[in-house]
Amino acid sequence: MACSSGTCSGSSVKSQEDSQMMMMMDQRKRKRMISNRESARRSRMKKQKLLDELTAQVSQLEAENTHILANLDVVTRLRLEVEAQNSVLMAQVAELNHRLRSLNQILSNMSPTNSSTWDDDDDDDFFNPWNIIPLIASPNAMVEY
Repeated sequence: MACSSGTCSGSSVKSQEDSQMMMMMDQRKRKRMISNRESARRSRMKKQKLLDELTAQVSQLEAENTHILANLDVVTRLRLEVEAQNSVLMAQVAELNHRLRSLNQILSNMSPTNSSTWDDDDDDDFFNPWNIIPLIASPNAMVEY
């Protein structure tokens, strides 16, 4: 089977063109595959960097949360102490108001209209407001009325 010079050369040219085209397509596929691998590698690195940043942020927020909780405990303890002191002061105010009413009543009894019942020579400490013992209240010892 001998081929004529015209028909064989046409077929071999076409075969060479097909071969070159296949090589170009293979080269493009390889380039695309390499590019895709590089893109996937960059994507994994980006995700890992984001994960590391988020992990660091979690650690920072946990430390901050611990600090805030410690401060909250201190403030709560201080508030309770202030409330206890306030209760003591309120008890002292109530006692002082009671004493003031008593002293005002004593003074009204000592007014000139009641002078007939008052004896000037009487040194009774009950009627001397300066001899009243001050009330000292503390959270540990509450005075009952």
